[in-house]
Amino acid sequence: AIILRGLKGAPVKRLQEKLGVDADGIFGGGTEQALKDYQKANGLKVDGIAGPDTFAQMGLYDLVQLRRGSRGSTVKKMQEKLGIDADGKFGSGTEKAVKAYQEENGLKADGIVGPNTLAKLDLFDDSKAKNVLASAADAAEGIWDTIEEAADGALDRVKKMFGF
Repeated sequence: AIILRGLKGAPVKRLQEKLGVDADGIFGGGTEQALKDYQKANGLKVDGIAGPDTFAQMGLYDLVQLRRGSRGSTVKKMQEKLGIDADGKFGSGTEKAVKAYQEENGLKADGIVGPNTLAKLDLFDDSKAKNVLASAADAAEGIWDTIEEAADGALDRVKKMFGF
């Protein structure tokens, strides 16, 4: 996941709180400049976009999500953990390795590295990361169960409506 100018919501508010700016949940020019200053001060790519490397640096581990197209040091670290060529670019080879790892570890093999996969990989050295990711993984599991139940219910209603 990434957060950039124009977005609104709870993740933006959390980012703003970490940056020490007015936490109104709206990513505007002030947030963007504060983020660029943070990125520069911490040796990150200065682009005003909060992505995996920025989230990891800030300790916002539950916002880290890696998928095909992601790039950076967090991707490289994940590739090293998987024992594959670590170039920092999440391409088709990385996606294939992630899916295999997920399958081997009883995770949903979707090729997306979210809280469950990050926790299993033990990607971050920070002890806080384990707790944050475990909580996020539990919450995500509940959300997906709820979404799945809602989708199944909607499908049943559509089938009934059309006589299937």
